[in-house]
Amino acid sequence: MRLQKPKGTQDSLPQSSLRWQYLEDTARRTFERYRYGEIRTPMFEHYEVISRSVGDTTDIVTKEMYDFYDKGERHITLRPEGTAPVVRAYVENKLFAPEVQKPVKLYYMGSMFRYERPQAGRLREFHQIGVECFGSKNPATDVETIAMAHALFQELGIDDVTLHLNTLGTSSSRAAYRQALIDYLTPLKDQLSADSQRRLVENPLRVLDSKEKEDKAALVGAPSILDYLDEESQQHFSQVRQMLDALGIAYVIDPNMVRGLDYYNHTIFEFMTSVEGTELTICAGGRYDQLVEYFGGPQTPAFGFGLGMERVLLVLEKQDKGAKKEVPLDLYVAVLGEEANFVALALVEGVRNQGYVAERDYLGRKLKAQFKAADQFKARYIVTLGEEEVSTNQVVVKDNATRQEVKASLEELMGNFAAILEKFEA
Repeated sequence: MRLQKPKGTQDSLPQSSLRWQYLEDTARRTFERYRYGEIRTPMFEHYEVISRSVGDTTDIVTKEMYDFYDKGERHITLRPEGTAPVVRAYVENKLFAPEVQKPVKLYYMGSMFRYERPQAGRLREFHQIGVECFGSKNPATDVETIAMAHALFQELGIDDVTLHLNTLGTSSSRAAYRQALIDYLTPLKDQLSADSQRRLVENPLRVLDSKEKEDKAALVGAPSILDYLDEESQQHFSQVRQMLDALGIAYVIDPNMVRGLDYYNHTIFEFMTSVEGTELTICAGGRYDQLVEYFGGPQTPAFGFGLGMERVLLVLEKQDKGAKKEVPLDLYVAVLGEEANFVALALVEGVRNQGYVAERDYLGRKLKAQFKAADQFKARYIVTLGEEEVSTNQVVVKDNATRQEVKASLEELMGNFAAILEKFEA
């Protein structure tokens, strides 16, 4: 049997990992400017953490979760999204306590798991970067968080990103809209896809999220949630729009946009871009003011977003952005003979301890092959170390670009490599 990676997973090799690091490093720098701290939660949770918070009728729970019973007969699931585990950790660790500075701002990065058909930018093991802000119901928090995502895409250099904005209002306005949507779709039920016919009974707002052609056709004349907002919902959404306008962040109001999870209220948003003519959501989130209380904590307003790393990396690749350069090699040591093996090891370690990048030959190759390796590594300087160099304690340091040479002792190399480099500049 040939061993291969499981379907829907991928290996990230060193060259491709450079772009991953670029995304992660840029996200960390951006979030830290907004005073977010990193949180790390387990890759698996009790089944109820996800099923009860995300919603029993969502596709995530009914079709996509990797859940199982462990050896202690506990019902466990691999986490399919990041918000519910972070809320569970927020409550369990009492981050709502009076002595904790508010609002509490957290970000995370890590693997998520959903059993779905693998495709470009969508895998069974995928990775998310997300943020959650607890303790503020101020619409300014909505806008600040959206602005942070906007700033991240600017820092990454991604072009043609569009902000789509909507509101789900309060629970009462959402209930009124839910009934209006049922009244509109019920006569059209036979025209809907099988999934949407089921959703019409279980969670009609999810029909709005369908990508099926027949569902899109049926929704052409559907009522808008914007017509069912109560005064509180209208005021909150109005302030969000005014603040976005004040920051100069353009947006498109999309009344048919809903989030795939049940816990959202008020502001929801998505950042979208186009990849080879196909619209792609690369970041999505919104406000969820009841979830902390649902997990047994005090009533706590919250706002957050998640972005799929594979999708963002796909966009970066297509736009040729974020390909970090490989770390340059400062010194390559060509090794000749067994007598030089021990000294070569001490030499490269001494240079590395000074903060430089060093490599040596371990394979006993001929000198020509070692020089070729140095060129492939783009080594700036080369030292040849053989029996004579070991016995005399003297080596020649060669600039691989200019071919200029400087003599030095092994002690100088291992103790003050910077002083040797200054001789090249003299």
